[in-house]
Amino acid sequence: MKAIIFDMDGVLIDSEPFHFQLERELFDEVGVNMSIEEHESFVGTTDYFLWKTLKERHNLDYNVEQLVEKKKMKLAKNIHKIPLMDNVLDFILLLKENGFKLALASSNNRFVVESIVNHFNLDKHLEVILSGEDVSNGKPDPEIFLTAATKLGVPYNNCIVIEDATNGIKAAKKANMACIAIKNPNSGNQDLSQADLIISHYKDLTLEKIEHLLNK
Repeated sequence: MKAIIFDMDGVLIDSEPFHFQLERELFDEVGVNMSIEEHESFVGTTDYFLWKTLKERHNLDYNVEQLVEKKKMKLAKNIHKIPLMDNVLDFILLLKENGFKLALASSNNRFVVESIVNHFNLDKHLEVILSGEDVSNGKPDPEIFLTAATKLGVPYNNCIVIEDATNGIKAAKKANMACIAIKNPNSGNQDLSQADLIISHYKDLTLEKIEHLLNK
């Protein structure tokens, strides 16, 4: 048995520009001054972690739940503008045809994950769907990937994680899973060096490369 565990933002969907835009609008709204570099360091973490950190640093008047809800509602209105990653559906079908189990393990909140899954009808391809709310510890903690593998019934060393962010790659390696990194320019300046394989497009990812990672 073998499995591929996908991150969502920047991996299945090219959504990071929308997240950045909406978050920077909210930064202005609540009075947070943050550099692009610092902002990029939160890619792959949960919304709750982002806003909890900013509330503590900037003594914001809003509570964390209010800030998360503001972001959630802004994103919900823009889901129709978010595209799938190029060639990702073809890649998913190839994996299914070759006996791979597939899971989604996203740091995003459950509402957004379910909205994206429903919008693109991804549930017919995925056996397990996890959000950041389904685990106690967000990436770079490995909990979400370990949980996905357990629910799939696949040994950890037979799983490959596909990520675009430093925090997600760290989580995959802590889970003792092979990791493929997508070099997505829209995900900001991410350190992908810990990944076992770095690609720019799904069309570059062959079954031979995947089997090689599983057999290392």
